[in-house]
Amino acid sequence: MRIFVTGASGWLGSALVPELIDAGHQVVGLARSDASAATLTSVGAEVVRGTVDDLDVLGSTAAVSDGVVHLAFKHDLAFTGDYRGAAEADRRVVDTFGDALAGTDRPFVVASGLIGMKPGQVATERDMPTIDGSPTSIRSATATAALALAARGVRSAVVRLAPTCHGEGDNGFMATLVAIARAKGVSGYLRDGANRWPTLHRLDAARLFRLAVEKAPAGSVLHGAAEEGVAIRDIAEAIGRHLGVPVTSVAPEAAAEHFTWLGALLGLDTPASSALTRELLDWHPTNPGLLEDLDKGHYFATAADAH
Repeated sequence: MRIFVTGASGWLGSALVPELIDAGHQVVGLARSDASAATLTSVGAEVVRGTVDDLDVLGSTAAVSDGVVHLAFKHDLAFTGDYRGAAEADRRVVDTFGDALAGTDRPFVVASGLIGMKPGQVATERDMPTIDGSPTSIRSATATAALALAARGVRSAVVRLAPTCHGEGDNGFMATLVAIARAKGVSGYLRDGANRWPTLHRLDAARLFRLAVEKAPAGSVLHGAAEEGVAIRDIAEAIGRHLGVPVTSVAPEAAAEHFTWLGALLGLDTPASSALTRELLDWHPTNPGLLEDLDKGHYFATAADAH
């Protein structure tokens, strides 16, 4: 198949593109910069220049593709305070792809999230998010709209990803926690640190997206979680051990000051099962879990270590 991928040169996209090509698919990647275009070309993908705001480009490219994987999200906008704006832009993209693919029965796979799905309980693929108009629920509403495209003749699927898709080169949540611990001189967690996050290695995520493109039925909800839940205190202890700093509880009222933007998320207890996904797609994660990945040491390398 000829698959159009947004976010193709990003953290997950850069793993997915080779995964698709190695499986015999052609890939067309969206690139917003010369560097991204060069990266995609170097691994054998075709390039379409543009951004997720270029809806005409997105729609016309999707119309001549055999399927679409939508990974891109305006994280830079979201992390600087305008999550609503990022989520609304994402909805426009999904609506554009839905219109382009309607009536074709072609696959359309959309990345979404697991964090906060069912606080304090193990979320399954049968659980649906609460949509209450809050900025964060806008993205959940977008995922629900993507699933509804099944009724319009689109083989749509939503992959709810674990909050940390880890691996060497990760600049996300784990890298942020390491940087905070290094700067503060302590590795922190909130309350007793017993709250859990599901985790997923980026290479297992890439395989999941490929399988979703190839065989997920229309309207599928898929969970990208290799580990159901890793306690945040265990993560903090691994970080503290590698950095040689104390591990300590941070009071909830100090979360924003200590963890900055991550403080609002770090205390969530949001475990998730992927049992139904594994059965449906015969997907079996094989890469290291988060704590094993932390113990490999690459999260703790500094610029000086390279010299």
